Amino acid sequence: MRTAICERFGVEFPLFAFSHCRDVVAAVTNAGGFGVLGAVAYSPRQLDAELSWIDRRVGGRPYGVDVLVPGRIDASAADRSGRLADSIPERHRDFVAYLFGKYGVTTPDPFTGTMSAHADEMGRQVTAEGATGLVDVALKHPIALIASALGPPPTEMMGKAREAGVPVAALVGTVEHARRQVAAGVDVIVAQGSEAGGHTGEISTMVLVPQVVDAVDVPVLAAGGIADGRQVAAALALGAEGVWCGSVWLTTEEAETIPAVKRKLLAATSSDTVRSRSRTGKPARQLKSAWTEEWDEAQESPGPLPMPLQMLLAESAMARIGRAAELGRPGAVELANYFVGQVVGQLNQVRPARETVFGMVEEFAAAMERLRRLTDDGRPSRP
Repeated sequence: MRTAICERFGVEFPLFAFSHCRDVVAAVTNAGGFGVLGAVAYSPRQLDAELSWIDRRVGGRPYGVDVLVPGRIDASAADRSGRLADSIPERHRDFVAYLFGKYGVTTPDPFTGTMSAHADEMGRQVTAEGATGLVDVALKHPIALIASALGPPPTEMMGKAREAGVPVAALVGTVEHARRQVAAGVDVIVAQGSEAGGHTGEISTMVLVPQVVDAVDVPVLAAGGIADGRQVAAALALGAEGVWCGSVWLTTEEAETIPAVKRKLLAATSSDTVRSRSRTGKPARQLKSAWTEEWDEAQESPGPLPMPLQMLLAESAMARIGRAAELGRPGAVELANYFVGQVVGQLNQVRPARETVFGMVEEFAAAMERLRRLTDDGRPSRP
């Protein structure tokens, strides 16, 4: 699995693991892959603490940080004169209260207390200013990559990364976006198909990756629908130099996923996900639940708000829903969900992230051996 990107980043395996959990990032990095910490959930102070923890665990091995910089967001996020939550219309608050009542989530108002303050701060991290502030913190640590999702990295962010000698990656869902990102100076493209978890476009990985590989002159990582070594082999066959995986880590022992949601993920099929605006305001693939159904289909739904207001609304509510689900309240379990791709149908066991990495490597080797036999014999191999 020694590709050019392995040489560039000094890793054994071209497996880039996106996770909001520092434990997963450290485990994958220590296993020979490349962990990438999703930073949007953290304040600058919290991010500094998380990265310091990773630094102590990985012994100088390379890892990265991912920030969320959408091209368009609600203007209220740039106004720091008041609480971002105050921009949420009353009818959207009322709809969340209605859902809480309907599903028996008898918890405090999701727009009060420290949880609301945290969500408000997280909502502002998706602005260019907020993301650049997180990058400032990240560059104080020995990170080896900055990744930008949803939109072109701000010019100031690119400049700071260049000055620090840190490569920048960008996630894209179309060939046009890939070309724009390379023109903006991005060093690595992550071509993410529609089957991926989180924010995605509408083009599948199998179709997108070879087109992006042909269109740009920088390394390409394939993302979307990759959870075992066979899919890694397919991605490399399409011309990618490595893979970017997120969903596969959600059912590992180290994952941040709450137990109630992890159980739902383990039981889910690939038909149990949906692209919905109900969590962030932009299309994001996630586990189907009463939350997605109510927002997308219920007659009472006011419809999702733009980013970051819907993200603020949903994350504040989901924190309460998660707590209630862990107390065993059936309605809260129905509502609970998380970002995950269609590959969830393959996630049927809990194991350490390190073991997941080694399993993917072994499966890759087996897949390559099958292909070798085909080319050596000139006929299909037999079991």
